[in-house]
Amino acid sequence: MIEVVVTTSVSSLSSSPGSSNAADSGAWRIGERDVRRLGFGAMRLTGTAAFHGGSPRERGTSIAVVRRAVELGVNHIDTAAFYFSSLRSANEIINAALAPFGDEVLVATKVGPRRDSSGGWAEAARPEQLRGDVEENLRQLGRDHLDLVYLRNMRFESIAEHFGALAELQEAGLIRQLGLSGVTPEQLAQAQAIAPVAAVQNRFGLAHREAAEVLRACGQAGIAFVPFFAIAGSRASGAAPKPTVAQEDSEMLAIARAHGATPAQIRLAWTLAQGPHVLAIPGTGDLAHLEANVAAGGIRLTQEDLAVLEAAI
Repeated sequence: MIEVVVTTSVSSLSSSPGSSNAADSGAWRIGERDVRRLGFGAMRLTGTAAFHGGSPRERGTSIAVVRRAVELGVNHIDTAAFYFSSLRSANEIINAALAPFGDEVLVATKVGPRRDSSGGWAEAARPEQLRGDVEENLRQLGRDHLDLVYLRNMRFESIAEHFGALAELQEAGLIRQLGLSGVTPEQLAQAQAIAPVAAVQNRFGLAHREAAEVLRACGQAGIAFVPFFAIAGSRASGAAPKPTVAQEDSEMLAIARAHGATPAQIRLAWTLAQGPHVLAIPGTGDLAHLEANVAAGGIRLTQEDLAVLEAAI
């Protein structure tokens, strides 16, 4: 397990007796909000194929999934204005789904990447365009401010100008907390010199640990680390299979059986075991998968489990 030095944590939220609840994962403070460490990612709400131009997921089902997530204790949802298909917008679905819950859910979004009206990827946002992107997220989500906005690093030569533009929008009251995505430790430090960073979102998981140094830096600074693709295995990136794939599968299945869990749940449990500042945002458009993901927040891997998993992958 990756060691971190944690300066601040919160675990005051309780779970419902006898049922899986996101509160079983513990909590972390982002700004003035206590969020459960097991959250929800919205990218799949439009349908995995729909995001790439295929058929969209049924809107009512997607709304039901978001509402069920909140019923199960999730109070942290990650989205973006560029999560859309020809007929579906993740932000619009979240707006509709969260209407009964007021402001009890922290909604994080991200800016930097851009898509045109046909769904194709466009040139990344320039600093002067970020206000328009923030205002578009506000409109779609039906809010007067955004709880947390990540600047996604689009291979910028320097993130200072972009992050500075977001800091100005924070001062104007449009954004509560600022975050970064896809950054190095050096870029994190560069941003911290401009304004406080509440969260960092990099790719990280059992089979993809390249961001370990960023994870440690966040733990030392009391910053939430929110990995994406945490459930992805070693073969998810399209790279050639590793020689240890058979061993990985065997060890993973053995540990999953010991905990009465699935490999995906074990990957989520491993992610949360990396430090109390580490949050998970698994995404799904399926109710059964959602409940399985939430249940993973209650799995406690032993030190032996962690050592076996990390040696196998």
